[in-house]
Amino acid sequence: MNTVQTIISDFLALLTILFGFFRPGADISVGNAINPSPNPLTIESMRQREYPGSDITVEETLSPEKTYSRYIVSYASDGLKVYALLLVPNGSAPRDGWPVIILNHGYIIPERYTPDGNYISYADAFARGGYIVFKPNYRGHGKSEGKPTSAYFAPDYIIDDLNGLSSIKKYPFANPDKIGIWGHSMGGFITLKDLVIEREGIKAASIWAGVVGDYNDILFNWQRVVTYRPDAEDLRLRHQNRDLLIKTYKTPSENPTFWNSIDPTYYLSDIATPVQIQVGLADTQVPPEFSKSLYDKLKSAGKTVEYYEYPGSNHDINQSFATAMKRTIDFFDRYLK
Repeated sequence: MNTVQTIISDFLALLTILFGFFRPGADISVGNAINPSPNPLTIESMRQREYPGSDITVEETLSPEKTYSRYIVSYASDGLKVYALLLVPNGSAPRDGWPVIILNHGYIIPERYTPDGNYISYADAFARGGYIVFKPNYRGHGKSEGKPTSAYFAPDYIIDDLNGLSSIKKYPFANPDKIGIWGHSMGGFITLKDLVIEREGIKAASIWAGVVGDYNDILFNWQRVVTYRPDAEDLRLRHQNRDLLIKTYKTPSENPTFWNSIDPTYYLSDIATPVQIQVGLADTQVPPEFSKSLYDKLKSAGKTVEYYEYPGSNHDINQSFATAMKRTIDFFDRYLK
């Protein structure tokens, strides 16, 4: 590309940023919001936002399981209609309502995502354990409105998740004071961001094989140290806005102030929620070192945290699933029941 083409390309990109940012109802991706101050990705900016959510609307009643009922529901997030899977235990609810686990799923190609066809064994275990399970379909996933983006370089999925938190609190059969979050892989990153933004409404959090390294790790020490090679669509969404951010703010070593301002691991001292971390040491998709590093940092900060690792277990901890799930349910029972 010659100099004239480069200038034209940068000018068109700037127009896209400006028109995208001021378009009502637009997704708040980094690509259309790098200029305002503070940047909408920063933790402080996200703390200043409101996440009102909405009442939950039942869109479809699915065939029930033996011990719980299943629904496809929707709620409002950022002007978008976002769908979710909702599982509700059968029987009489406790006096203050059922405790809730918000299930933050990992990366799945958005157009292949199905709310009742992904992460079912996890959701089933929680529902059978006496929990309402609420699994948001982030924007652009399944029937959810909006466009999919990067969880790491845009605030959109975290906004959807926090609006989901507000929405499930309004659900008549839920106990709004007994809400935990479980996150896997990309969902672990979303969970960690939730914890440093919403510091009171989440009573327990469990992260499995999370993308929970700092931004230098996510940018430069992720793909380099694992053998898994994502498909092109995975990489495109994972890296969406990455190059634009680096072009605008340089790298973490060159501009630590900016990257620290968007990094949840820089705000761990603000976490008041008990955290459980579990990881398979044979994970080929996300470095297990990310999980161990988060544990060490939380421990050094004096936080309530527990950590379990499983030699020979993969990214989903399939080889030790029963043990890991029992530990997770025991953990949630301790803080939510």
